[in-house]
Amino acid sequence: MSTLTTARLRLEPVNETHLEGLYALNSLPEVMRYITGKPDSREDTVAMIERIQQRWAQFGFGWWAFIEISSGEVIGMGCVQHLARDPANPLELGWRLHPKHWHRGYASEAAKRMAAFAFDELQVPLLCAVCHHENKASATVMQRLGMVYKGEERWYEMDCSVYQITRDDWSLHSAS
Repeated sequence: MSTLTTARLRLEPVNETHLEGLYALNSLPEVMRYITGKPDSREDTVAMIERIQQRWAQFGFGWWAFIEISSGEVIGMGCVQHLARDPANPLELGWRLHPKHWHRGYASEAAKRMAAFAFDELQVPLLCAVCHHENKASATVMQRLGMVYKGEERWYEMDCSVYQITRDDWSLHSAS
């Protein structure tokens, strides 16, 4: 399992030591608004951690807890996973942050590092990302990564804006 780092963050593969921080994140209605539409219970978060650990064991990638280096606090989480958790689908990037850390560039910083992991380590040809069509903040992160809007599709039981980037376009974008 790969721990990733950025200038301000340590991305640790999700495990039970992250329970309190992830529950504090996932129990907030404003965080889950565009994800499931409802806050997670503590039991939901425990079950999520178990599922994530199984996917790490199966695929060698999954969800990371975002740890702010300066405070040691869990401030968010993000993933490289199969879209809709189906190995037949391409890999997607995803993320969520605690509201007190919104608008500070953390999502873009973590997403850029996760994309680099997917392209450099996993050698995937394409990455996608989806968000609820009203989630302008996530769409902005996708655009900052150099992802191109593909259209509207139905994923995770909701209509989503779909963005994608190829490895070649990533190489051009990340070099600039």
